[in-house]
Amino acid sequence: MAGQIPHEELPILEAVINIRNRLTALKKNRAEFIKASDVNSLYQAVVKQVSKLNDVRNDNDIYNNRLDTTLADVFTLLSLDTPAIYSQIASMRSGVYNESDLAPFQRRLSDLRQIVQRDATAGKHPESLTKLLERQLGECDGIVRSLQEGLSVLSPELIPIHERLVNIRRHLVALAAKEGSHKAELKPLQEELRKIDSKRVDGRFLGPGGMVPSSQAVCSSLLEECFEIAQEIKANEDSKNVPSSLKPIHDRLSEIRAELEGLVLTHRWSLRETDLWNYSLSLQEIDKMRVDGKFLDSEGNRPEGQYVLLYLLRRCYGLIYRLLSSSEPVSEELMPIANKLNTVKKCLNEVLKYGGPFSPRDLYPYQLALHQIESMRKDGKFIGIDGSIPEGQGIVMAHLNECHELIEMLKEAMDEPEGEDDDDEEYDDEDDDSS
Repeated sequence: MAGQIPHEELPILEAVINIRNRLTALKKNRAEFIKASDVNSLYQAVVKQVSKLNDVRNDNDIYNNRLDTTLADVFTLLSLDTPAIYSQIASMRSGVYNESDLAPFQRRLSDLRQIVQRDATAGKHPESLTKLLERQLGECDGIVRSLQEGLSVLSPELIPIHERLVNIRRHLVALAAKEGSHKAELKPLQEELRKIDSKRVDGRFLGPGGMVPSSQAVCSSLLEECFEIAQEIKANEDSKNVPSSLKPIHDRLSEIRAELEGLVLTHRWSLRETDLWNYSLSLQEIDKMRVDGKFLDSEGNRPEGQYVLLYLLRRCYGLIYRLLSSSEPVSEELMPIANKLNTVKKCLNEVLKYGGPFSPRDLYPYQLALHQIESMRKDGKFIGIDGSIPEGQGIVMAHLNECHELIEMLKEAMDEPEGEDDDDEEYDDEDDDSS
């Protein structure tokens, strides 16, 4: 996560943003050729800001804030290689890589170091720019070393599974970026994910003799992420068929989701339940628009596009849960309810992950469990033994609402035509990144 910008770097950031905007404008202007003099003047302006940056920074520290990412954008526009390779490597910190992915970066870093040293000897760039490039090369070396160390903790038994999951994720991401329908290409990838998932016993991959290899979390989180991307692909395809009558709801939910995801990335450590009240209220208002769990048009008909709306609702409630769970405690009185909801949510995710066919009877135990939890509320709140309102109301309600959306998604899958079951029912999501 990018760090906060020190006060002394703010003027430099403002100047670099201005340079980036001017470079972008030059690149987009197809009406006339780009003049070398224009690019050179901007290059000199960048060098001036880099000199100022070097003056306020300690050579021994590693920096990663908005100024660094903006500088990387500027250097990319100027076609300077080192910041571009730095950005590529930094993006791999997610853990979605294998040994073969690192080798090209190691070779490229070696080549870049030689280029920087040769240019420095020839006096091609100002000393301040060379200093910045050498610092970023050092950071890249450190990132590669940490990535290699991350792979070294993988037990030999899990390396084949990890490599296969990395490749599946790569295919899924490529599918998500393509236009058109992906059902035929998506299905075999989902089937392979289910096969890998079926190798787990009580949520763990086992080695020879039933031993539990280390680095379970790396493979399990990668597996769940693959299921999440698969569901995202389905929801994105369904969003193209949302009728005009449901478009305002779809757009509003997409907007809320984007804002919540932004909060997860930037402010989750300082949030409180009151900060998310408007988001919860908006979701509740959208929820109340449903009739028997379905969104209707102005004529009272149930149009297509239900699944993607339910998916977005669920993701929003899940994001609120994640945000609150990182900053708000759950009282001891509410822990039994939270634990029961966690169990129900895991079971529903397994049903959603593996798909049908299933019937309303299959969902009844989960609906009964949620009904029992709902009946414990008074005036919308969970009340303590002494009549007080325990902490953690928002977390538990977000969890409860997410479970309800899972139920509705499963109902919607049951209502889909028989011929689409194989392609359209079988999706997991995030989970349980927070559970």
